[in-house]
Parts: sequence; C-alpha cells; structure tokens
Amino acid sequence: MATIEKIHVLQFRNIENQYIKPNKDINLFVGDNAQGKTNLIEAIYFLGHNRSFKTKNLKDLIPFDKKSIKISAEVDGSRVVLERSKSNNNASVNKQKINNNSKLTHLLPTQIISPDRGFIVGGAPKLKRSYLDWGVFHMEPAILQTYKSFNRALKNINTLFSSGDSKQVDFWLFELATLSVEISSARTNYIERLCKKMERPFLLKTIKPFSPNKTLSFLFSSGWTKEISCLDQEAIYGFLKKNINSFAKVKHLNYGPHKATIDFFLDNQTEHHFSRGEQKSLSIMFWVAQVLILVEMGVIPVVLIDDVSSELDKQKIDLVLDCLLGLGVQVFLTDIGKRAPAVDKKKTNSYKINSGVIEVF
Repeated sequence: MATIEKIHVLQFRNIENQYIKPNKDINLFVGDNAQGKTNLIEAIYFLGHNRSFKTKNLKDLIPFDKKSIKISAEVDGSRVVLERSKSNNNASVNKQKINNNSKLTHLLPTQIISPDRGFIVGGAPKLKRSYLDWGVFHMEPAILQTYKSFNRALKNINTLFSSGDSKQVDFWLFELATLSVEISSARTNYIERLCKKMERPFLLKTIKPFSPNKTLSFLFSSGWTKEISCLDQEAIYGFLKKNINSFAKVKHLNYGPHKATIDFFLDNQTEHHFSRGEQKSLSIMFWVAQVLILVEMGVIPVVLIDDVSSELDKQKIDLVLDCLLGLGVQVFLTDIGKRAPAVDKKKTNSYKINSGVIEVF
C-alpha cells in the first residue's frame, strides 16, 4: 500500500524548502493561480517516476539561482530520496542507490488527473497508449523489458529503411513481429480486465452522471490492419515481408503497437463529437477505473488530482472522492480556494499554498 507519511521538497520550481506530514486519506491544497499547487503535485509525481509529467527539460524544474532539486519522503516506512542536477541523477531507497526508475514506480505508484497531462477521451493516440501501458506495466511488470526490446527493434528497422539498406532488415522484422504479439497480448488482457471493471455496479453508478442516458463503449485498435490478428506472429511477419518495399519508400514502419489506439463511443457517437465536458469527465472515470484494477491486484497507488473543480462540478467531485476513499487510496488534490470542494474534515488535511510556502489551515 503506497502511503506518503512525510515529504520534503527542496528547490523544486518555486517550492524552496517545504516539509509536510500528509493525511493517509485526503490532502487538499488551495491557493490562487501560480502559487505552487501544481508544482507540489508535480514534485510528488517526479519522486515516483524520476521525471515530470509537464516537461522533459530539467532546467524548467530547478530555480534559476540553484543547481539542483531534492525530494525525499517516507513511503510505507521506506525512505526515498531523489536528487537531480544537470550532471547527477541520484535515487535511493533506504540509502541504497537504485538505477532503475521502475523500482521507484513500484514503491510509489501514482495516478495523476491533471489538465496538463491531457485527457484520454478525445486525446491523441500517444496519450491513449500511455494510459494503456501504465496499466499493463503495473499488471505485468516483466513486460517492461519487452517494450524496451520492441523499441530497439523498431529503431533499427527505421534506421535501415532511412539509409536505404534493407538487406539486414529481415532479422529485425521477425524480432519485431514476435515482440509485437507479446505487447498486444498484454494490452488485450488489460482491456478485457478494464471492460469488466467498467461494468461493476458501483462504478456504473459513479459513471452515470458523467454520461446520463447514453451507453459508453470503447474499441482497441492494435496498430495492424483489420485483416491481421495482432496475436498471430506468422501473419504479422508475413505482412511485414510482403510490404517491405512500401515501408522502404516511406522510410519507416507505419504499422504496429506503436500505432495502437483506443476509440471511445457514447451510443454511436464518436469521441470527437463528445462535448468538452463529456471528454474530461469520462477521462477521469477511466483513470479511476485504473485505480480500481490496481487496488484489486493489491497495488494501492497515490492519486494526484490537480485543479479539480475546473474539470468537475461539485456532484462529480463528491462521487470521485467517495469512490477513491472507498478504495482506501491516499489522495492529493489542489484547487483555487474560492471554489475548493467540501471534504470530510476528519479524513482531510487542508493546506494553503502562497508563493511556494505551504501552511496548514
């Protein structure tokens, strides 16, 4: 069970030196815009992933007059420390250095709901694959090596096509076909599990206000043509061999798991015709469904919700929080003070953030 018992954020964006002891249930952070609410959410996410969900550039996170950032926390009795500078990347658990970010992710799994991350319903295929693979990784951690091997094979194939040297490509096409089946199988299994969770009575009750009087459905597209089973290695390899000249002309492989996506429907209406509110609300519920899957697997994530009332009205906020509290997860959420959601004070720590300074109120 992932519970942050203490956290210390040092020199992360505008948060210079702040220490808090969070509630095991809900932690509400309020403040005006540009005061540091999202920065705190980003810092917690950073600790669990060794990367930001907002930027790939480390210098965006380090204050201009500083040289490094440091985030440390007590998580389920373990001390996690992450120090980053332009020249160093040091992460440790109980003073033991770790070199694999997946260890951080397993110790501190986080599910983040934020406008800065984008929304999966109506969003780009890349974001949908990220959503799907986050769930797959936590369900089958060993699959991470398969993804790395697939990306290496894809890179080599595209390099050979770009250089005009397709003589050596056959080995990598066979390799990619094999790895593709493993990835598609893991994704398919996860989607089947997701479908079952979305049919759970209490989740259906929670979802209903998000899409009243409409039937929600979704369809996984594997990245291959409809004529090919994504689980048939021989068929995939045969397709790749048959179309090798076409791939050589465009100088890259434009089929495969790296082109997979999920399409969402309300009745027969496609997601791009949903209202903006429907896209946001349903995206949030799919993230909550992922949390449910993890909890039932015995993985209890920390849930981060940024700028909650800009995405949901009071009724829907209450539904989401009640659902998460029922699952026993720790929640960190932010909002502008004037619109902050009503929360159970017995299960909530409330904080005010002003210019990067965090105070209990």
